Amino acid sequence: MKKQVPQGGEFLVTETGPESMFIREDFDEEQQLIAQTCREFTEREVIPRLDELDRQEEGLMQTLLKKAGDLGLLAVTIPETYGGSGNGFNTGLLVAESIGFGHSFAVAFLAHTGIGTLPVLLYGTPEQKEKYLPGLAAGRLLASYCLTEPNAGSDARAGKTRAHTVEGGAAFKLNGQKMWITNAGFADLFIVFAKVDEDTELSAFLVEKEFGGITMNPEERKMGIKGSSTRQVFFNDCPVPAENLLFDRGKGFRIAVNILNTGRAKLCAAALGSCHEIIRKSVKYALEREQFGLPIARFGAIQYKLAQMRTKTFAVESALYRTGHSIERAYGQLMEEGMEMEEAELKSIEQFAVECAILKVYGSECLDYVVDEGVQIFGGMGFSADGPMERAYRDARINRIFEGTNEINRLLIVDMLLKKAMKGSIDLMGPAGKVADELMGIPEFPGTDTAHFPDPEKRMLSNMKKAVLLVAGSAVWKYMQDLEKEQELLLNLADMVGLVYLAESALLRGMKLQAMQSREAAGISVDMARVYLYEAVDRIWILGKEAINGFATGDELRVMLIGLKRFTKTQPFNTKDARRRIAADLLR
Repeated sequence: MKKQVPQGGEFLVTETGPESMFIREDFDEEQQLIAQTCREFTEREVIPRLDELDRQEEGLMQTLLKKAGDLGLLAVTIPETYGGSGNGFNTGLLVAESIGFGHSFAVAFLAHTGIGTLPVLLYGTPEQKEKYLPGLAAGRLLASYCLTEPNAGSDARAGKTRAHTVEGGAAFKLNGQKMWITNAGFADLFIVFAKVDEDTELSAFLVEKEFGGITMNPEERKMGIKGSSTRQVFFNDCPVPAENLLFDRGKGFRIAVNILNTGRAKLCAAALGSCHEIIRKSVKYALEREQFGLPIARFGAIQYKLAQMRTKTFAVESALYRTGHSIERAYGQLMEEGMEMEEAELKSIEQFAVECAILKVYGSECLDYVVDEGVQIFGGMGFSADGPMERAYRDARINRIFEGTNEINRLLIVDMLLKKAMKGSIDLMGPAGKVADELMGIPEFPGTDTAHFPDPEKRMLSNMKKAVLLVAGSAVWKYMQDLEKEQELLLNLADMVGLVYLAESALLRGMKLQAMQSREAAGISVDMARVYLYEAVDRIWILGKEAINGFATGDELRVMLIGLKRFTKTQPFNTKDARRRIAADLLR
C-alpha cells in the first residue's frame, strides 16, 4: 500500500497524530554534531569579528565563507557526487538555525547555500552541476541571486532585464539592472532572471563574473545587516553562452517561486537560531542585573517576558521541523514512485509552499518579538551600541521584508490554499459546509477537567480549525472571484491559518514528548504548548470577528458570530503559573 504522506495545507481539515510528528528532540547524534560544528564555527570565527564585518573589512566575509566551506558547512545538502555530504532538508534547516545567530554572516551564508546554490542543484543540467556545484560546495565559488529590480519587487514578473539572442542562438547579450542583491560585491556566479527577446515570461541564467559587462553601484547603506554585501548590479551587453540558460526558456518564474519557498523555510530557521541566542543572553543578564536588592529575574514582569519569548520560539521550532520532515516524507514517496531526484525534491518543496510561507511570517515576527523584549530586559544597555541587543534589534528587521514581504506571504497563504482546493488536492469546501451545518445543531458542553493533557486542548484545536473554515468558507461564497481584492480579509484569514498550524505543531510536540518522557520531564513543553494554544484561540476570536464584521450583515452576521464564539471557547487554565514554571526552568 502507498504510504500516507501529508499534503501541504491539509492540516486544516485532518487530524494529525503525534507519532508522525518530527520534533527537535528526534535529531540523531550525527545531525547534532553537524549543528554543534556550525555553532562552534560561528562562536569562534564570526562573533568576535562582528564589528569588522559591519565595517565591511575587505575580504573578510569571503574568507569566513571559504573557511565554512573547508569545514563542509556549505555543502551539507549537496549530493556527495558534487562534493557535498548529501543530507536531507531537515538537516539543512538545522544548519541554518545553528548559523542563524551570526548576524550578517548568516545572511551571506544562507544566500550562498540557499538561493545562490539551489537553482543549480535543482534546475541545472548535468553539465552545469558538474561545472559549478563542486566549487559552490567548497566555497571556491560564491553565489548571488539577482531577481529584484527597481520596479519589480513583490511583482517579480514585471522585471525589465532582457537577454537578446545573438550569434544565431549560440549566446545571449544580457542588459538590465538588479537591486538589493545580497553577496553581489564578491560573488563569482550570479543567478540572473531576465526575459529573452520578446518573451513575456522570465528565464534564468548562470552568469559568471568573468563573462564581463557587469558593473555595480557602491555598497548600500542599510539599517541593519551592515556586514552583508548589498549592491545594485548592472548588466551591459553581458555575454552569456546559450548553455548557461538554466532549465527551460520562459520557466524562470517557476524557479524563482520554488527557490523562494526553500528560502522562506531557511529564513525561519535562521530567525529561530537568533531567538535562542537572544533568550540565552537575556536570561544571563536578568540573573546578573540587580535592582531593589534583587536580580531582575526574580520579578514577575521579567519572568513573563522570558516565558513568552520561549513559548513563541517553541511553537515556531515545532512547526519548522514538522514542515521539514513532511517535505522529506513527500520526497521519499516520490522517489519510491520512480521520480527523478531533482524533480522529486522540487515537487516535495512545492507541495508545502503554504507551510513555508507560514514559517517565514511567524519565524520573522517571533524574532522581532523576542529581540524587542530582549532590548527591554537589558534596559538602557539594550539601547546602547556597546551591548549585544542593539545590533540584534537592527539586524532582525530585514526578515519581514526578505524572501517576499510578510504581507505578500500572508496573501499567498490563502491564495495557495484556495488553489489547492480548486485543483482537488485538498477538500476545504466540504469540511466548511459541514461546519456551517454544525452551527444549526446543539453545541457541545464538555467537562471542565483539564488535568488530562491533551484531550481538552485537542478539542480546542479542532474547534480552531472549524473557526477558520467557517470564516473562509463564508468569505469564498460571498466574494467568489473578487476575494483577491479583499486584502484585509485575506490577511485576517492568513493569520488564523498560521495560528492553527503553529498551535497544532506545539501541541503535537508536547504530546510526543509526554509519550517519550515522564510527565514531569515533559512538563515545561506541555506548559508552552498550552500557553501558546490558549493565546492562539483568543487571537483567532479577534481575527475572525474582525473578518466577519467586514463582510456579513443582519442574521448572517449574528449567526456567524455565535458560531465563532462557540468555536473559540476555552477551558479555564492558569497561564500565569504556567509562565512562571517556564521562566523558572529557564532561570535555574
